[in-house]
Amino acid sequence: MTPDERIDRIRGDHWIAFDRATIVLNRLTSLMEMPQQSRMPGLMVYGSSGIGKTMIAKRMASKYPTQYNAELGATKTPLLLVQAPPAPDERRFYQHILATIGAPMWGRHTVSELEVRALSHLRDLDLRMLMIDEVHNLLAGSYREQRRFLNMLRFLANDLCASLVVFGVNEALEAVRGDDQLARRLDEHYLPLWDDDVEFSRLIQTLIAAMALEQRSGLTVASLRTILKITGGVTSRVFIMIKSLAIDAIETGEERITDEAVQAWQPVWTKHAWNIPRQPAAAFG
Repeated sequence: MTPDERIDRIRGDHWIAFDRATIVLNRLTSLMEMPQQSRMPGLMVYGSSGIGKTMIAKRMASKYPTQYNAELGATKTPLLLVQAPPAPDERRFYQHILATIGAPMWGRHTVSELEVRALSHLRDLDLRMLMIDEVHNLLAGSYREQRRFLNMLRFLANDLCASLVVFGVNEALEAVRGDDQLARRLDEHYLPLWDDDVEFSRLIQTLIAAMALEQRSGLTVASLRTILKITGGVTSRVFIMIKSLAIDAIETGEERITDEAVQAWQPVWTKHAWNIPRQPAAAFG
């Protein structure tokens, strides 16, 4: 592989497994494998923006793709990942679901009509898990609109006998807890900012190993603390910094990330934003 090809691969959006994400994925997989029942348990994954929520959601969705059975002439979608609308708008949410599964409705329809069609399609797809990213968007609405939107989510999960999984920032937690019935259904999984500990050291080692540099990068504890300080412990920024340092190492022929490179790196996030898609469609939510 040429240096340019290696750099393109680093810049690309590909999965890099690390312990914290694997723990969440294992919890989600357990929900998927649970026998269906009238009140399926669910999960809320929350944390600061950029901590890795959307990345985990997309990885989980990729493990359960839509499949077409030619013999039966049927399409099955065990897991559906959708993004919450910019505000708690039921109409837009149902329209988004229909568009995502390839069944858009044109013209003017009532919310009830959209609901009936969306539920009909989702039942045919044999849906087992509905994942909603950016659920904190519901905070853009009034208290009454928030309650109505949460009621809708609970209704969907009940009607489909599917697990409901939502991803959002810390502020969304209280809004979801405001619906007692939904809150009792959703376990909570908090993704904190990274700290100066062994877990963060393992993350850096994992990321550097994924860069496939030709020389070993033996960073000191001081360098790890510098990375933590520069990135603020935000996962997306940690990925951006390590990717940028790895690309510099390839371009200069150094083929390793050095302590000197870490100390000299400038955190101009807008300049380095090409490494990862921007919010809200970012690989890290």
